[in-house]
Amino acid sequence: MQSAIGHFAKGGFNGARTEAIARDADVGNRMIYHYFGDKEGLYVAALDHVLTGLRLEELKLDLSVTPPLEGLLTMFDFTSGHFERHPDLVRLLSAENLLGATYLQRSEATPQVASPVVGQISDLLRRGEAEESVRPGLDPLHVYVMMVALSYFHLSNAPTLSAIWNRDLTDSAWRAEHRRLSREMLRTFLRPEAT
Repeated sequence: MQSAIGHFAKGGFNGARTEAIARDADVGNRMIYHYFGDKEGLYVAALDHVLTGLRLEELKLDLSVTPPLEGLLTMFDFTSGHFERHPDLVRLLSAENLLGATYLQRSEATPQVASPVVGQISDLLRRGEAEESVRPGLDPLHVYVMMVALSYFHLSNAPTLSAIWNRDLTDSAWRAEHRRLSREMLRTFLRPEAT
């Protein structure tokens, strides 16, 4: 699976070759077809693997007793860190977006593991609204998409943004400052005064 993820992240669905994946994994090419049916099956499995890894790590966060605003910011911290630590996830998602999520729509596993995350955010928003520590009336999916956007865009577009602005967006100091500013932006938006 790691070989498949690496090849699909580097070359996308069309650029990756099952022969090269099998060679790097030190297995016969027939094994891929035996276990995954075809290249598409392997690709969907690779997408499922990276997305399930993200969701399983998110669900380890026990935010049930955390103050709601801090819980939401903790979820952002995790999301931001996870994308930075998993560049293959960023590349695979970017490539799949270019394909219009053609293959991800075939996944049975991803929707099942994705749904609890928005539920966690919903609980935090509801608790925060009740104690007046979080802005009322927020949609949990919008909040999650905002967290992902602040965690993902600068990574998925680092090569082009770096070239356009002649600044290295892969620099650790730049990324740390971006993370700090994004967290502060999210905190300001989530607070009740934002209404």
